[in-house]
Amino acid sequence: MQEVFNRYINYLVAERNVSPYTLRNYTNDLVGNFTRGSGKGFFQFLKLRNIDSLDKIDKWVLRDYLAYLSNEGVAKGSIARKLSAIRSFYRYLAREKILPNNPLEHSVSPKLDKRLPSFLTVDETIRLLNAPDLSTPQGLRDRALMELIYAAGLRVSELVNLNLENMDIETHEIRVWGKGAKERVVLMGELAVIAINNYLVHGRPGLLAHNKSSGALFLNRDGDRLTERIVQIIIHKYAKLANIDKKVYPHLLRHTFATHMLDGGADLRVVQELLGHANLSTTQIYTHVTQNQARKVYLSAHPMAKIESDNHEDK
Repeated sequence: MQEVFNRYINYLVAERNVSPYTLRNYTNDLVGNFTRGSGKGFFQFLKLRNIDSLDKIDKWVLRDYLAYLSNEGVAKGSIARKLSAIRSFYRYLAREKILPNNPLEHSVSPKLDKRLPSFLTVDETIRLLNAPDLSTPQGLRDRALMELIYAAGLRVSELVNLNLENMDIETHEIRVWGKGAKERVVLMGELAVIAINNYLVHGRPGLLAHNKSSGALFLNRDGDRLTERIVQIIIHKYAKLANIDKKVYPHLLRHTFATHMLDGGADLRVVQELLGHANLSTTQIYTHVTQNQARKVYLSAHPMAKIESDNHEDK
């Protein structure tokens, strides 16, 4: 089982070109995370049930596993992700003829609770972006990277993998590689360009001192490329400094970008393209708008509503 899993991981890296974050999730979902709590990985469950062969798995074993996860208090979203990892693994087994067929092909996914993505208000966004100390190289870097995530709606994996050669300051464009190594061009606003220019001129040279050959855009204090984890820590730190009473993380800025774009009247398909979503349905989760914005649009667009509003103001 371990040998087959190792071959699957090599397939994900070589042919699917998955991100390190996705690879970590697939490994945790299948092999399990041994650092805390009871084992919830699929292979851990098989060992618990004394199942020692992959060809002994069927939809009943899978249902038993899903029930086990539910009883362990695993969130529905995490259960769905684990099921997705198992299905991907078994598609690979069938494709490589390791198994004669895929016994899980018609398995049913658990029904998920619909949750709208959280986002920052415009005021919260401004406070967050203004939090770094611009008198230091790290502060200039942090302001630039947060401005860039918000301006372009980048994933944190896309941000940390940016190189200097990917930037075109004059045209305000960045070339990024998203999920599945799909290339796309995203745009930067004027404030993001100003922040990046300040970082490149006054911040990055100080960080580059220990690593003259680095082509990475965002560097740590040793001159090496920033990691996703460090970006998470950076943004969390500034959220606390800005007194934002929300859990703030890099992907929240991506949610905020999409929400503010749609609230501002951007076309849904344009936002889909900028985010790099393969399916429009993924982008549609951002079509929620604040009640205040929805009311403004309604009152300005519906003729009878406008008349009613005007009469109310006259009173």
